[in-house]
Amino acid sequence: MEKLHEKKLKLLEERAADLRRDVIEMVSGAGSGHIAGPLGMADIFSALYFHILRHNPKRPNWPLRDRLVLSNGHSCPIQYAALAHAGYFPKQELRTLRQLGSRLQGHPHRGALPGIETTSGPLGSGLSQACGMALAARLDGAKHRIYCIMSDGEHQEGNVWEAAMFAARYRLANMTTIIDRNNIQIDGMTEDVMPLESLQAKYEAFNWHVREIDGHNIEQFADAVHEARAVYEKPTVIIAHTIPGKGVDFMEFDYHWHSKPFAKGEARRAIGELRSLKEKIISEHH
Repeated sequence: MEKLHEKKLKLLEERAADLRRDVIEMVSGAGSGHIAGPLGMADIFSALYFHILRHNPKRPNWPLRDRLVLSNGHSCPIQYAALAHAGYFPKQELRTLRQLGSRLQGHPHRGALPGIETTSGPLGSGLSQACGMALAARLDGAKHRIYCIMSDGEHQEGNVWEAAMFAARYRLANMTTIIDRNNIQIDGMTEDVMPLESLQAKYEAFNWHVREIDGHNIEQFADAVHEARAVYEKPTVIIAHTIPGKGVDFMEFDYHWHSKPFAKGEARRAIGELRSLKEKIISEHH
């Protein structure tokens, strides 16, 4: 992973703004879909696909590629947008989100679209899949890394903690898990539905290496990923605190936007706010 210099950092921030706009256009065009989480994860996906991951869009099944498992599959609009920008498929195909016969369904399906490593839907299963990949890589003597993105709400599933025990037992240091800690789920705030805190203390008790970061600070995220590569005796989890609906004022911290169709004019207003955000990033760069 190359050093994250100031010019590259600004390019990643600009890319994140573009990804957010794509998410709005995709979900508004489909008339349904998850939106708050994908907007909150744009900075992390920008950093992953354009700075951190070892991958090759022209060779999606390249054996040496890093693997990215999206456990919270409902957040796939942001992954689809990142894959399109990276060159895995044409950007215009993003407009087909959730349409009958589209390769871009409401949850990603392995084999339907290049760059998708797993089929996801039922929450709580992604970490188990990632553990299997990480153990297989070790047995094969392979050097690629496994990244698993999870929501905070799915930590209410028992399967997550079984996988967490497994990862610690087999010291899967070649796996880095990223938790989108945005504090919302479809029925409300996580701490009201089923409290999760302290996630850091829980993972430490399961013998994981833990980092907590601002999920909108790309430099912090890159540093945490770099640190994880230096930890050899245990898996790493990065708890990324994010703002659901990030970049759109009327969506931020409103759990109703976990999955909600746009009313008339709302998508246009959201795109306007994101356009202003990108212009601000560009002006700061220059």
